[in-house]
Amino acid sequence: MEPKDQSRPMIAEMSDTWLAGRARELMAVIQRSQRREQVEIVGRIDELLVESRRRGEPFLVAQLLRYGALANLIVTGFAPRADPMLDELLVHTRRHGLVILRADAHALRGRHMVLAGQADAALTEVARALAILDEAGKPDTQMGIRTWSKLISATLVDCWVVLTQLGLYEAAEEVITRAHQAIRDSAGPHEITIQLLNRIKMMVVWGLRLERAGESSAAVDKFGTAASMAVAVEAPFTESLFPRLAGVPAVDQVGLLAAALALAAPDGTHINRLVDLQDEPGYPPSQILVAIALARCLEEQNRVDEALEVLLRVREAQPEDHTQPAMRLILVRELARLSNGTGLPADPPPKSPSGLLAGYASTLEAELWSLRESQIASLHTRREHARLSAEHGAITKQALHDPLTGLPNRRALDERLLSLASSAVAQPLAVALIDLDGFKGVNDLHSHADGDDVLRVVASTLRDTLRGDDIVARYGGDEFVVLLPGAPVSSATQALGRSVNAVAALPHHLSHGVTLSVGLVSLRPLERADEVLSRADAAMYQAKRRGGNQVASTAGTGAASDDGAAATDPTWDNGDHT
Repeated sequence: MEPKDQSRPMIAEMSDTWLAGRARELMAVIQRSQRREQVEIVGRIDELLVESRRRGEPFLVAQLLRYGALANLIVTGFAPRADPMLDELLVHTRRHGLVILRADAHALRGRHMVLAGQADAALTEVARALAILDEAGKPDTQMGIRTWSKLISATLVDCWVVLTQLGLYEAAEEVITRAHQAIRDSAGPHEITIQLLNRIKMMVVWGLRLERAGESSAAVDKFGTAASMAVAVEAPFTESLFPRLAGVPAVDQVGLLAAALALAAPDGTHINRLVDLQDEPGYPPSQILVAIALARCLEEQNRVDEALEVLLRVREAQPEDHTQPAMRLILVRELARLSNGTGLPADPPPKSPSGLLAGYASTLEAELWSLRESQIASLHTRREHARLSAEHGAITKQALHDPLTGLPNRRALDERLLSLASSAVAQPLAVALIDLDGFKGVNDLHSHADGDDVLRVVASTLRDTLRGDDIVARYGGDEFVVLLPGAPVSSATQALGRSVNAVAALPHHLSHGVTLSVGLVSLRPLERADEVLSRADAAMYQAKRRGGNQVASTAGTGAASDDGAAATDPTWDNGDHT
C-alpha cells in the first residue's frame, strides 16, 4: 500500500464531490496499471470509503462501496475482498432507496460469480440487475438527470462486462447500446472513450467467435466495425482520465486498438506495434486479443513458429483466468489451427483421423452456438421473473406499509405484535403509543401538505433515534406505535425519551412546534394486542394531561405492577433524559 506523504491532501478536509471524483480518477488509473500500483490504488480507495462512512451521506457511501468492490474485482486475487462490500452495498441501497446502485451491486456480483467460475449464478445476477433497471422509473430530481444517466450507463456497462465474459454477444450488444443512449447527451470524453473501447472489444471477440461457428463473412464485418471504432476513439482518448503518453497516438498505447486494426487487415505493418503492446495492462484487458492479432500478422508473413510461440506464451501467462471462458476457447482454437505449422489447412479427407477430428470439432462448435442461444433465452426468462417478483414484492409492501411515511401500517403492526408476543427471545416486550402534541394546529393554521411533511419528519426521527430492531409503525392519523423487543420499561423509557427530545429539538420549519406524548407499557403474559394497545393509549393520555412532550410509563413489567392499584395510582416517568 502506498505510504502516506505530506503532498496528499487530508481527505477529511475535502468535499463529498472531491471524494467521489477522486475515486473515479483512481478507477481510471487502476485499469491501466501494473499489479503493484493496483494494490496501492485499492488502499487509497479504502481510505476514501472509510471517510465516506464517517460522514454517513447515503449516496456518497454507496458510490465508494461500488468503487471499492469494483477495484477489488479488477485486481487479480483480490476478489474475496469485494464480497463484504457488495453485501453492504445491497443492504445500504435497499435501506436508502438507491435503486440504480442496487442494480449495480447485482451486476458486480455477477462479475464476481464469473471470476469464481459460476456462470449460471452470474447470469441470474445480471438478470436481476436488468430487471431493476427496467423498473427504475424517472430520474431522481435531487440527484440530477446527468448523474442519474451516468449511473444508469455505468450499471449497464457492468452488466455488459458479464455478458461478454459469458460470450452472449447479442444480449451484450443490446445492453451496451442502451448504455450509450443513456449518456449520449451528457457524456464527457472519458465516458465516450470507455463506451468505444467496450464496443471495440465486443466486436473483436464476437468476430472471433463467429469464426469458430464457421460464419467467416459475418466475422469480417465485425472486425471492420471494430477497426473503424478504433480510429474514432483517438480524439476522446486524448481527453480521457486514462493515463497516457502525450503526443503518442492511442493505437500505439492501447493494445485493444492495435489488435482491432490488425485483425481487420493482418499484415507485417502491425507487427512491431503489437510486439510493444503484448504486456500492456490496458483497459479493457486485451492480452489474448493482442496475441491473436500478432500471431495472424506473423502467420501472414509465413512466420508460423513465431506465431505459435506468441500464443503459447499468453496461454501460459494466464493459466487460471476464468474471467473470459469464451476468450480462452478462442485462444485454444487459434493454437490448434496453427499447430501443424502450415497455417490454415486444406479440408482433410472426411474419413481420415484428422477429418473425423475436424468433424467432431465442427459439431461441438455448433452445439456450443446453440447453447449460447439457450443462455440468452434463459437470461430473458430470469429477467422477467425477477421483474415480476419485484412487482409482487412492491404490491405486498404497499399492503403492509403506510404510503405517506413508509412505516409499517396497522395491519403489519398487528402481525409483528402477534409474532413478538409468542417469542421468548423478544421478552420483555415494551409497547409505546405516541401522539403528536399540537398537530391539529398545523393542519388548521397551515395546510394538510405541511401536516404530511411533519408526519414524515417525525417518522424519520423516530426511526433514527431508536434501535435498529425496534419497530415503528403508523397507527393512524397522527398516532404511532413502537415495539421494543427485549426492553424493560426502564430501558424503553430512556430510549423513547431520546425520541421525545429529538422531536422537540427539530427546527421549527420542519416540526411546526409539535412534540410527542408517549404512553409506555410492557406486554403481559397472554395479553391480546387490543388490550396492550388500550393500556398504552391510557398511558399516553396521562402524558397529555401532564402537559405533553414526555413519556408516561408504568413502573413495573409484570402483572402485579400493571393491574389493580397500579392502574389507578401508577408511578410515571416523564422520560426527560438528556
